[in-house]
Amino acid sequence: MKLSHEKLIQISHRIVGAIEALDEVEIFDEPNAIRQETVKILTDLMHEEEKIDEAAKARITSQKRTIPEGGGEWDILYRKYYSDELRKLGIAFNAPPRS
Repeated sequence: MKLSHEKLIQISHRIVGAIEALDEVEIFDEPNAIRQETVKILTDLMHEEEKIDEAAKARITSQKRTIPEGGGEWDILYRKYYSDELRKLGIAFNAPPRS
């Protein structure tokens, strides 16, 4: 799932709002600086996810026979290869369903 820059900004506002609502947390920096750093972190994560997605698709494409995208076999392989790529990064997570 790709997120627009506007959506990332909206998410960053919600994160900062949630942090500000916590009594246990005191913010010493400007909320806008925290939002900007949050957007940067989320953007970096989105780029990493794109790389993982591309690697999983490349592995499917490299098969000896052509596997049509969107089919059941393609979906199974995508989830497997996506999970493999995450495991390489030390992340144990299930692949997102392909739409």
